[in-house]
Amino acid sequence: MSEMIDPMTQPAPTADPVPAALWDGDAGTLHLASRRALVQLLRGPYLAARRHPQLWSALLGDEQPIRSRLADLFLELVLDTEAEVAFVRNAEPDGVEAPRVVRAAAMTFMDTAMVLHLRQLLLAAGSGERVIVGADEVADQLQVYRGRDDADPAGFAKRVNASWTKLEKYGILQRTSTEGRVEISPVLRLVFGAEEISAVQAEFERLLSRHDDGAQESVEPAPEQQGTSA
Repeated sequence: MSEMIDPMTQPAPTADPVPAALWDGDAGTLHLASRRALVQLLRGPYLAARRHPQLWSALLGDEQPIRSRLADLFLELVLDTEAEVAFVRNAEPDGVEAPRVVRAAAMTFMDTAMVLHLRQLLLAAGSGERVIVGADEVADQLQVYRGRDDADPAGFAKRVNASWTKLEKYGILQRTSTEGRVEISPVLRLVFGAEEISAVQAEFERLLSRHDDGAQESVEPAPEQQGTSA
């Protein structure tokens, strides 16, 4: 006589089984998509749901194991589920001299001015709203940093274009289907902390004041800003 099995007494099936080894000797415990998400975070500059939907889902599903892997490398995961972006930065452990794993991207004064302007546009927009800009309108807003004694508009335009190109390279500016228009990555909401922004803005105001007084001062390069991996 056959016995009926009560499903309530049986162990629940494993929702997330241990992945099969990908090669001989593979000791990894993350699934393939989660490993790819981890690699994208390490490559940088960031991981975004809009650009990498499968990797984003894998990151959310394996967030704690991925955080653990990163912590083993002295790295911290910065994740914003509302903006749907994530990146890694160097950990700052107390009382421990940790290696600098993520390289800081050296930023000129113009780079920093452009980044802060783009960030202000993001913050002025509603949460989740895409912000599309053009190079010309951003360049117009940065004219204030020329100073009244700058007699080299071509040189100023060259510095602006160089900063624009650099931000495209790092994925901060993402090209759209419209020629000459780009989308500002929401990662800029996270890259600069309040103290960093206040310090940079204070420096800008000091330099602008000196220009208004007719003083000559070199404004490049600015100190490095940490936030995205290069």
